[in-house]
Amino acid sequence: MDRSFGGQAPQHKGHLNINSTPQHLNDSTLVLHTCCAVCAAACAERLRAEGLEPVLFFSNSNIAPKEEYDLRLDAARQLAAARDLELVEDGYDHEAEKGKRCELCFDFSFTRTAAYVREHGHQGFTSTLTVSPHKVSRMVFAAGKKYPEFRDYDFKKQDGFRRSQILSRELGLYHQHYCGCEFSLKEAKHKGRI
Repeated sequence: MDRSFGGQAPQHKGHLNINSTPQHLNDSTLVLHTCCAVCAAACAERLRAEGLEPVLFFSNSNIAPKEEYDLRLDAARQLAAARDLELVEDGYDHEAEKGKRCELCFDFSFTRTAAYVREHGHQGFTSTLTVSPHKVSRMVFAAGKKYPEFRDYDFKKQDGFRRSQILSRELGLYHQHYCGCEFSLKEAKHKGRI
């Protein structure tokens, strides 16, 4: 189930413009900040195995160009439909990074995710970012510690990345070749991955 709140970028930076009402409010839901469908596939599966119902929160204004963002959002929609998951799309509010790269990106996305959690009465949130071998889980956890709603889940454990790869191929999900920011795009092009 795909929902967006506003379908457009917030009017003021840092202000979350949420225009939807929660589909459900109970202690079994956990908002899953979703960087991409590939990473979310195994994370959502694991949360459900633990008795939690993940709500995919696609908040990725770091991704550039917009066409790449759209490809990843379409794949998240495909995953949500295939696994009967609720998907909430944050608005696209891209601005080129001007500082400490990953930490700023995590903080931007987590601030928006935490605001969504508070405004919709969910118990908390976690992030798919820990499933990737390209992200350091302790950095993700450090960024999350600023938010009382954040739950530490290291999705790399229990072979999470491999499981995400398997599930995403089974579902035919789009596989990106870089994290999303301009810096990783430049690096991927330099290394010939794109």
